[in-house]
Amino acid sequence: MDKNQIEKMIETAIEQLRFSYTPYSGFKVGAALLAKDGKIYTGCNIENAAYTPTNCAERTAFFKAVSEGVTEFEAICVVGGKDGVLTEYAAPCGVCRQVMMEFCNPKTFQVILATGKEQYDIYTLEEILPLGFGPANLC
Repeated sequence: MDKNQIEKMIETAIEQLRFSYTPYSGFKVGAALLAKDGKIYTGCNIENAAYTPTNCAERTAFFKAVSEGVTEFEAICVVGGKDGVLTEYAAPCGVCRQVMMEFCNPKTFQVILATGKEQYDIYTLEEILPLGFGPANLC
C-alpha cells in the first residue's frame, strides 16, 4: 500500500465516526476495510442498551463486505476516541481480531491504527493476534 492509499483509508475511517451510534459509552469508532479488488467497505460501532448486541466498526465493515460476496481483504484502518476525538489508537477488540482471522491471511493482512493522516502505525494481523486460530487450523 502506498501513502496515498493509506491516507485515503484513514480519511474514510474518520468520516465513519459521524455515523457511530454510541449513546452509552460515547466512544466512537470508524473503520475502512480494503478488499483485494480495491473497494473500500466502511463501518462504525453501533451500541445497544443490552450491551451484548453491540457491534464494533470493524465487524460492521467485514459483515457488509461478506454480505455482498466479498471475502478477500488486504487491510483495515481503525480510528476511534471518546466523543470522536482521536487522541490515541483504538485497537480492534478480540472478537474483531477473530473475525479478521476468519477471512484474512494473518501474515499479510495489515491493520492500520491512526489518529490522523500523519500519525499512524501498521501491524500485521499476526502481530496483533499471535497464535491466532483460524480456518487453516481445521484442515
